[in-house]
Amino acid sequence: MSNYLLASTPLVGHVAPLVAVARDLTARGHEVTMLTGSRFSPSIRAAGAEPVPLEGVADFDERELDSYLPDAERYRGIALSRYQLTQTFVRPMPEQWRALRAVLDVTRFDSILVDNFFLGALPLLVGERGQRPPVLAVGVGPLAQFSRNTAPPNSGFAPSWSRAGMLRNRAMNFFAQRVLFRSLQQYALGLYGQMTDSPVPLDFPFVLDVAAAFDSYLHLGPREFEYPLDDLLPNVRFVGPIDTSRSIPAPAMPGWWDDLDRSRPIIHVTQGTVANSDFDSLVRPTAMALADMDVTVVASTGGRPVEALGPLPDNCRAAEFLPYDQLLPATSAIVTNGGFGTIMLSLAHGVPAVVAPGAEDKPEVAARVAFHGTGIDLRTATPTHAQIREAVADVLDDTDYRRHAAAISSALSQYDALESIAHALERASSHAAEQDEHVRRRSRLCTSRTGVRAARR
Repeated sequence: MSNYLLASTPLVGHVAPLVAVARDLTARGHEVTMLTGSRFSPSIRAAGAEPVPLEGVADFDERELDSYLPDAERYRGIALSRYQLTQTFVRPMPEQWRALRAVLDVTRFDSILVDNFFLGALPLLVGERGQRPPVLAVGVGPLAQFSRNTAPPNSGFAPSWSRAGMLRNRAMNFFAQRVLFRSLQQYALGLYGQMTDSPVPLDFPFVLDVAAAFDSYLHLGPREFEYPLDDLLPNVRFVGPIDTSRSIPAPAMPGWWDDLDRSRPIIHVTQGTVANSDFDSLVRPTAMALADMDVTVVASTGGRPVEALGPLPDNCRAAEFLPYDQLLPATSAIVTNGGFGTIMLSLAHGVPAVVAPGAEDKPEVAARVAFHGTGIDLRTATPTHAQIREAVADVLDDTDYRRHAAAISSALSQYDALESIAHALERASSHAAEQDEHVRRRSRLCTSRTGVRAARR
């Protein structure tokens, strides 16, 4: 059996899939250590793995935005995206690397598996790599690869295969790297120098385009929900989503569940667990917009008190968390700000979506929903009541949305992410062991030949 190290940024959407991987690997008889935020230690132990907590700025709690995004209210648009990326993924790099190195100094691992934005692993991936275990990544959002077919990540533009479209994409990608996110890259380069006390290697990647740096990139989504890229990286493998229902404690059923009116369409609305500080962005507008429609609205606050929603219409019910395995099979449509995990779960049940994309990677999720016909991209994080009502009515009336969502659902059923990840780790570990043995044999052979030549003299 093998010994694996898993590492994740301490965001639920990043941690939960890796906890599920840890549970699966330990059930297969492997030893697993997992490096992430301290608040996840109980869940990691419950999965049979050994938790190692991050420290300092790397050990933030997404439920307390002021602890890592204290100035978020000052920014909008690209500036907000740049600030979020800096604070959430780049700033923690030194602390992540320090913790990773400390674990590697005392334990030999056969392979390492990280989430694709655990940038503290970069010193293992660039420059002189030396003797290190294989490093694989799981992609926990839309495929993060710059391509001639697509505009920069998080732009939300539709892909293009025309000559004019690819020229547009090339110009936009250049502008994103050299202008919009230049300060982000410079900050990362400076931190790398501090972390390693060495010059930045020539192969250091752009921090929004790191997929190629990993030995293997295991995308937690289906190929059928991505764009068909002409230049897809050779190390990318689509493994499908992971059921994370056992990664965190299951929520209790709300008291109103048994009395929920199922005689009319159920519309679920959520802003997820992170971007839920202002329910006037989406949850409350959706409840109010659908108040006079013949539907039942079920809202989730993502952990915040239900009272924060204020008064709700008679056809609306709310809870802090909801068990999706029971809610989604009964749901006719979902209204969401575009969290990748939420969309994967809804598609697994063939539920079409109305997406009001927020920050981070949500515009990319919304663009894919529109591209594949599984829902509607409102192209704004703060839609009007009229926009919401019209979009929900369209999704309910036009059977093509449900048909396309059902097609993705059927495709998803053919994937087994945990099996694919376990096999990828086993293959990587086996290949690395063979290479190590080859190096040792050559070393022994060289030593033997040197000894023979010395004896002849």
